[in-house]
Amino acid sequence: MTDEVGFIGLGVLGSAIAKNLVEGGFRVRGADTSEAARQAAADVGVEIVEDTRAAADAPIVFVCLASAAALQAVAADLARMPGEGRILVELGTFSVADKERAREPLARSGWGVLDCPVSGNRIMALERKLTAFCSGERADYEAVRGALSAFCRKELYVGPFGNGIKTKLCGNILNLVHNTVAAEAMVLAMKSGLDPVAFHEAIAGSGSSSAMFDVRGAMMAAGDYAREGMNMSVPLKDAPLIADHAASVGAPIPLYQLAVQFYRAAQAQGLAHLDAAVVCKVMERLAGCERP
Repeated sequence: MTDEVGFIGLGVLGSAIAKNLVEGGFRVRGADTSEAARQAAADVGVEIVEDTRAAADAPIVFVCLASAAALQAVAADLARMPGEGRILVELGTFSVADKERAREPLARSGWGVLDCPVSGNRIMALERKLTAFCSGERADYEAVRGALSAFCRKELYVGPFGNGIKTKLCGNILNLVHNTVAAEAMVLAMKSGLDPVAFHEAIAGSGSSSAMFDVRGAMMAAGDYAREGMNMSVPLKDAPLIADHAASVGAPIPLYQLAVQFYRAAQAQGLAHLDAAVVCKVMERLAGCERP
């Protein structure tokens, strides 16, 4: 295992991951197009370099980008470098086809490429509670496990390239549905005359709870959604990917499709900049018990 890694994409999630790598004893070379992101990363010990190729001058290179177009551009750029002895770990949530399009030019240049999306939001990332679904060559996975453990509570090898994102898309259904159901339960509790904070304390960690209720239920109980773990932009970006993947394999996903409508309602009500726990506020409005 190497103690030197590159990191491309220092946004909401990437910056939290890079911070944990630094705290785990890794020398992290980071690149991002945003000056604010570069400065914030530098403040936590990331060595900021001038471009993506400079960041990729390391045996392991993490990539955490916001769009498939950005991923393709970075992959095309890095494919111009000799890839022997280097492994690119792609952490994003994109379609299998987009992941493959990024992998192909890199593989031709000798890069090892892993499809390794992570489950969890920024809050969980800062607490090192992410889960990584790593797919690709088993030997490449073994080579990066030490780095993954610096920011993940759990990391798994899930098989050939592409299995990582398939696992993530299926898991995202649970994430979104659990969050929406947590809001539904919280609003029912309030309409029943229960104190929301006391209700959260009673249910969190019990057999009725979920990770979403444990983490976001506290935000719902407090009615405070400013501590952003993940705003609406990410789950709404992922919604077409999940729908298209389900359609491609002929699987109905009616509960997910219903739950995502509350996210769309939050967006329509001007709440999209807040944490996704704000679906609780949408349901309060529906139930006629909206708090100030």
